[in-house]
Parts: sequence; C-alpha cells; structure tokens
Amino acid sequence: MTDTEPRATTLLSSPIPTPPPANGTVTGLVSGILDDAQTLVRQQIEMLKAEVREDFKRSKQAAEFGGLGIVMLTVGMLGLVTALAYVLHEDYQFSMWASWGITGMLFTVLGGACATTSYLMLERFNPLPDKTFNALQENISWKTSTNS
Repeated sequence: MTDTEPRATTLLSSPIPTPPPANGTVTGLVSGILDDAQTLVRQQIEMLKAEVREDFKRSKQAAEFGGLGIVMLTVGMLGLVTALAYVLHEDYQFSMWASWGITGMLFTVLGGACATTSYLMLERFNPLPDKTFNALQENISWKTSTNS
C-alpha cells in the first residue's frame, strides 16, 4: 500500500458477505456460520478496545488537569489560611492560637464536605465499557433466538 492510497479508518467496517456454497452442503453452512461468528467476535473485541482506550484517554486528561489544579489550590489556600489567622488575631483581638484553631476548624469542615462529595461522585462512576457489553449482549441474544 502506498502513502497516497486511502486507509480505512473506521473501526467497525462491515464484513464482505461470503456467498453461500454452490453445493449447499451442511459443512459449507456450518463453515459460513462459524466465519460470521468469528467476524462478530473480532468486531466486538475491537469495539471494546476502542472504548477502553477512549475512557483511558479522558481519565488521563482529567487527572492531569486535576493534579495541576490541586497544586495551585494548595498554594493559594495556604496563603489564605495564613491571612485569615492574622486577620482574626489583629482585627478581632483573638489570641494567635485561637485564630489558628478557628481557621483550622473551618478548613477541616470544608475539606470534609469536599471529600464526602468526591466519594459520592466516584461511587456513581462506572468504568466498564457499557456500550460494548450492551452490543455484545444484543448480538448473543439475537444469535440464540435465531438458532432456536
């Protein structure tokens, strides 16, 4: 194949149907059924691979941005925590240990709320390739209903 020839980029190209055997023997029919089943299994496997790759790519990108965000938020929050403790001490005449205690308690409560929200969101996340499994289940049920 040269570089100027178009390449097939579709994942699930439809297979070229094989003509039935000229003599119509049982062996030829069984061979055709087995070829179709193998083609179907190959297509399902390719679809599963593509879906897992897509999910992994999205997860990787989200993790990169999430990691960068966590670093930036940490630096920013350290500055805000320090400023809040000094504001409580200077403007409201709290002792320094009470200012730091109030600030620490505030961020502990906020952090706990964020952690709980994150836990609940992750419980709802399903990393399995649902589309592929649903298509496979449909094909299996269709094959079993046509064979009976």
